[in-house]
Amino acid sequence: MERMRKSYPPSFKAKVALEAIKEQKTSAELASLYQVHPGQIRNWKAVVLKGLLDLFSDRRKGKEQDNETLIAELYRQIGQQKVDLDWLKKKSGLTP
Repeated sequence: MERMRKSYPPSFKAKVALEAIKEQKTSAELASLYQVHPGQIRNWKAVVLKGLLDLFSDRRKGKEQDNETLIAELYRQIGQQKVDLDWLKKKSGLTP
């Protein structure tokens, strides 16, 4: 008989991880209360704590850099297309 993995909804994971962060109960108490392995609770807690760091980081700097690289790439493509177009005009005899 195969044991199927349990999957928990994100709201349940957040609730348990928040309880673990509060540290009002031990991991063993939380595990017995919510019927989850203590190691799983530690993992969810670590994910939440890591996510909090990302939540307060300055994401605008990354977006600005992405926009600058996109703009530079688009200008490069425009320049390449202009060179190609000029070459085609020259070869076809359309340039006076």
